[in-house]
Amino acid sequence: MGTTFFLSPLSGVLTGFMGLRLTAVCGGLIATSGLVISSFVTKDMNALCFTYGIMYGLGASFAYTPSLAILGHYFKKKLGLVNGIVTIGSSIFTVFMAPLMEHVIRNHGLHSLFRVLAVLTFGIALCGILFKPIVLVPTEPSKKHDNFLSLLKTILSVEMWKNKTYKLWALSMPVALFGYFVPYTYIKSYIKQNFGTSYENLPLQCIAAASGVGRLMFGYLADKNGVDRILLQQISFYVIGTLTIILPFVKSFELLVAVSLGMGIFDGAFIALIGPIAFELCGNAFAAQAIGCMLGLAAFPLTIGPPVAGHLYSIYNSYTLPFILAGVSPILGATLMFSIRIYKRSNNIAETNTNGHLPLNDRDIEKDRITKLTQNGEAHEQVIL
Repeated sequence: MGTTFFLSPLSGVLTGFMGLRLTAVCGGLIATSGLVISSFVTKDMNALCFTYGIMYGLGASFAYTPSLAILGHYFKKKLGLVNGIVTIGSSIFTVFMAPLMEHVIRNHGLHSLFRVLAVLTFGIALCGILFKPIVLVPTEPSKKHDNFLSLLKTILSVEMWKNKTYKLWALSMPVALFGYFVPYTYIKSYIKQNFGTSYENLPLQCIAAASGVGRLMFGYLADKNGVDRILLQQISFYVIGTLTIILPFVKSFELLVAVSLGMGIFDGAFIALIGPIAFELCGNAFAAQAIGCMLGLAAFPLTIGPPVAGHLYSIYNSYTLPFILAGVSPILGATLMFSIRIYKRSNNIAETNTNGHLPLNDRDIEKDRITKLTQNGEAHEQVIL
């Protein structure tokens, strides 16, 4: 998972060089190859760290970012709902994949599981072929001597980092996601420790199922006029954080299931809103890189969170402190997102005091840039993206 998120910025850059379709297809093929090779080295942990941890993570990274960025090229009015529908796939598979994987390992071995997963993962490459073929590099060559530099600036844009609202959002997300994987990683062990093994998979399945509902529900809400998508994501983080803190104090299994359902619904909200927020802040031209860079920034805290929680458990022999700290991080991240609203408010005040003339805001700057890139009545491929 760390590799998948850490290399997401590279995935975003490659979409500017190879296009969304080719990047996704390459990602599917690399991930499939990693799983096939892993099936032959199941006894070698060092080899698995490369074939599964690095190689599969690389392929997953190349496939994930284009799968979100491509949606904006098919849908405009219902982008939030579309993101919800597309991302619901992971929720559906999580519900039944965990028991299915355990069954395959128990009856056929780990090597067989890797091969089954390789067949499923190959579907990523097949789906990638169906992506709309969008070329990101301008088709007309520049007559200047700095052709390579111009091309590099086109592919690896720094313009989105001049967008302060995006910068504030992207820097808040790593804080919010530090404890994100902790409940997913340890809730099964926590249930075994406190409630036995009869229903050890049920809460995780509840989170996954409810997450699917949340992705549809909040994706639909994100499309409504006047809805603040960032505020919805803040609310989701506040709820996830609060429920994670409550989790170790729950003594009733029925209440634990209810808490899991609540975490799942608002987990779906967070995931479904990533794409729409990136498109809103950075536009179609930079959405892929915006998503990739945000995930790249979040890679380290996402990866280090569960090991830190595990270390704390080994010291105190309790999940109370790990779950509390995991819940504090999304609350802190959501609070930091208020800086976006403060910046917008101060920017609006400054605009009203500019001699009666409104300066260009971020969206107007993007439109002006697109207008300048238009030549002879026809837009570059980069503008069409």
